Amino acid sequence: MTRFIDIDSVGKLIEQVGIDLFLKQLEDELIANFKQWPDFEKSARLASHSEIGVIELMPVSNDQLYGFKYVNGHPSNTARGLSTVMAFGALAEVETGYPLLLSELTLSTALRTAATSVMAARALARADSRSMAMIGCGAQSEFQAIAFHQLLGIDQLHIHDIDRQAMAKLQRNLAAYPQLKVSAFDSAAETVRGVDIVSTITADKTWATILTDEMVEPGMHINAIGGDCPGKTELQAEVLHRGKIFVEYEPQTRIEGDIQQLAMDYPVTELWQVLNGQASGRDDDRQITIFDSVGFALEDFSVLNYLYRLSLEHGIGQEIDLTPQLDDPKDLFALTRNKSHQHRAA
Repeated sequence: MTRFIDIDSVGKLIEQVGIDLFLKQLEDELIANFKQWPDFEKSARLASHSEIGVIELMPVSNDQLYGFKYVNGHPSNTARGLSTVMAFGALAEVETGYPLLLSELTLSTALRTAATSVMAARALARADSRSMAMIGCGAQSEFQAIAFHQLLGIDQLHIHDIDRQAMAKLQRNLAAYPQLKVSAFDSAAETVRGVDIVSTITADKTWATILTDEMVEPGMHINAIGGDCPGKTELQAEVLHRGKIFVEYEPQTRIEGDIQQLAMDYPVTELWQVLNGQASGRDDDRQITIFDSVGFALEDFSVLNYLYRLSLEHGIGQEIDLTPQLDDPKDLFALTRNKSHQHRAA
């Protein structure tokens, strides 16, 4: 039997554990796996692009478990009443190929992206960071805000979106966190002025310059997570030249990240090297650090593994017949027989 976790089950798990502890434990899972980076078989995701979106497959494995995520990105979906991003994934045993878990990953991707952003900021931002600007108030914004507030101590949040309803939605949802002061601004330039961390979380599939050179101040950490496919950017190239750049998996980010604007040999550092102590992170308090995040399969592997353990521990989720249960493993044809009819005939 294969464990199945749907949207409702993930919601119940979050309610059972609490979103703050869920995010913290997920960050711990991510750190543990990133520190074991060399043990994983990795590849850039396989992407199928159209004029209006992308569908991607993201695999990764170690010597025990294989995981993958199917995910789309269609910014115009909201006009049809559909989510911009939808995903599901699976976790299987390497030894047998047996699927242990089939899970939703739309809600879970938002959670793992928030936890990954905090993991990077913990390693790269100034230790005294208490304020953050967030440009883009879409589906992932609440998760980012809560993660940075609860796990990293951010208590001032500046927000901006060209959609005023999206900003209002975010403010309503963050009202449950009264110690987080949320201020809305009419322009991106006003939003980022004087803050410690800047997060860009926009969805449009276009060559955009959400953050320009004159908006960036010494000591800022930039968490750029909206640019995640060829032809989609958020940072002006001059911003990249000013900062020290960190990425997840360099071969993928060269194609999909903001660094697609730079020469292929422009120096960047993979984040796992910082977490493992093999490379330095921030060098001084005035340095600008940039996490050019496109999302990598190891992050989905981490949330799938975490969800699987949590589901078993709390008894939330269900067992499904995703694979055949056979008396004779060589007799697959037996499944074509109507067993109830055979029983009545007997």
